Amino acid sequence: MMKHFLKGFVFAFRGLIACAKEERNFRFHLVVAFHLFLYLPFFALSRAEVCATVILCGLVISLEAMNSALERAVDCTEERSPRAGAAKDMAAGAVLAAAITSVIGGIVLLWQPAAFSAILRFYKKYPLAVLIQLLLGAGSVLFVCFTGGKTPAK
Repeated sequence: MMKHFLKGFVFAFRGLIACAKEERNFRFHLVVAFHLFLYLPFFALSRAEVCATVILCGLVISLEAMNSALERAVDCTEERSPRAGAAKDMAAGAVLAAAITSVIGGIVLLWQPAAFSAILRFYKKYPLAVLIQLLLGAGSVLFVCFTGGKTPAK
């Protein structure tokens, strides 16, 4: 019984890795979350606000994985129907709604001019950090746009 339980984690991680390898939008959301968490220490957030930020990021990433799974399942059928297309559109709409909500939540939580000033002071104090951030940015673009194998035929 425990073996089957633990095997479920293996399958789940395999699914996340497949998403990261094959789904550009999933990689985009991962990169946004990564950069957000890099800058989070500069912001004056309560534990509850940090928790809300983690939940919003997790929600968008989870829905992106579900959207990808639904698209794959629908694409397994031979016939194309308006209902199948609508199902794919609805799943994509769920991701969009979560992403918009997360952006609004992020603006509400992170609109802190003092934090932006602290980030600028940090970069003035540590100029090498600017180069590191530029390299991270370039790496992020490469990861999002050019990572992954071919998506299975639709």
